[in-house]
Amino acid sequence: MNTEAPRPQVQLVTIDEDHLGQRIDNYLMTKLKGVPKSMIYRIVRKGEVRVNKKRIKPEYKLQDGDIVRIPPVRVSDKSERPGPSAKLTKVSQLEDRIVFEDKSIIVLNKPSGIAVHGGSGVDFGVIEAMRALRPTQKFLELVHRLDKDTSGVLLIAKKRSALRHLHDQLRFKKMQKDYQALVKGTWQARDKVIKAPLLKLTLKSGERIVRVNQEGKECETRFKILQRYQGATLVQASPVTGRTHQIRVHCQYAGHPIACDDKYSEQKFDDAMRVQGLNRLFLHAAQLRFIHPSTEEVMTVQAPLDPVLTETLDKLVKA
Repeated sequence: MNTEAPRPQVQLVTIDEDHLGQRIDNYLMTKLKGVPKSMIYRIVRKGEVRVNKKRIKPEYKLQDGDIVRIPPVRVSDKSERPGPSAKLTKVSQLEDRIVFEDKSIIVLNKPSGIAVHGGSGVDFGVIEAMRALRPTQKFLELVHRLDKDTSGVLLIAKKRSALRHLHDQLRFKKMQKDYQALVKGTWQARDKVIKAPLLKLTLKSGERIVRVNQEGKECETRFKILQRYQGATLVQASPVTGRTHQIRVHCQYAGHPIACDDKYSEQKFDDAMRVQGLNRLFLHAAQLRFIHPSTEEVMTVQAPLDPVLTETLDKLVKA
């Protein structure tokens, strides 16, 4: 009995609008999952990958109707990483967190405590979980990111054309993101805009943090007071730029760190909030306003606060 795996065959793939404008190297990384990046660049450089029977460079951008020749590539078992099971509780619960879905996009109310994608010691994240829940969906990609401990509106594209459209909105600042954060102390009404450059740093311990630093990238966050409490303020934070930990560091810089922020908060304030039942970062992506990539209509999607956040607010005394 022959138990050998079937030999890989040459593939001839016709490019459709979903891959229009994508670089050939990125396309191959998606198409040849598990194949090392070095091998992908090698087969392109050697001319084994062809577009319309011609050699191309890794930065070549695909056109509608292009015929791509993909050579047979054997993937070793070691390089294949199985995705999460759709039956895992953490994965299956995401189905109930879908706020909106159509042929172009999925809007998810991401729970706190789950990364948006796997890597850096994380077996899987939201995007891997969604692919497990939608095994027949050819294309699923994150439009933007949220920190692991931040909950709220997360946008996922189901078509490459939709991803390009939404990325353009982010690039030209046409997408409005509104977060809610519970911060220490009394936020001053005059502090409506914080502009402070942010720089990523790695500590001796290996921990990665972000600090306000003149050598960093320009950042801007706009703030609005939603409710004052004794010893705390609920604010709306709307980032104009999209830097790592931007809202969290800008709040700390203003002297009002976010409740239960394990990197940037203050122990005494956190302890007081934990007494009220808060067991996670109080930062929530509450609303997203954007232009739908297919209908061109302006959409406003909202994600309700998790019960632990609303229960914490209910226990606080209004000022």
